[in-house]
Amino acid sequence: MKRLTGILVAGLLLGAVGIGHATVRIANDRGGRIGDYVDKYKQLRDSGEFVIIDGFCTGACTIVLGAISRDRICVTSNAKFGFQAAWDLDPNGQRATNSEATQMLYKVYPPEVRHWIAQQGGLTPHMIFLQGYRTCSADA
Repeated sequence: MKRLTGILVAGLLLGAVGIGHATVRIANDRGGRIGDYVDKYKQLRDSGEFVIIDGFCTGACTIVLGAISRDRICVTSNAKFGFQAAWDLDPNGQRATNSEATQMLYKVYPPEVRHWIAQQGGLTPHMIFLQGYRTCSADA
């Protein structure tokens, strides 16, 4: 039985390779540590997989806009990006803006996103939301 399961899994994996690149769907990702997302998106970029953003993508999740080539991202009408300054915890356990990391984030974004952020007052501790950016069909 164990061998049969292994053969079935191998068959599914080999079958998927013949179909083409897989699709990764990002939905309701509230972000996290910037370094984790840089690593995650580097692997995703190198994999050649297509990315569909279909829901919230906030904080470090937004790095996807600069990490994955434009022709491999589909942003549905349900997508909503949330941008804010990067932060660390200070010695008192309070959020403190990390200017260096914030600048790095800003530079990662495509020019049109940087322009939009600048029009909103830049990256601050307060989240700003962008919806309707480069929409496409959820069936892509």
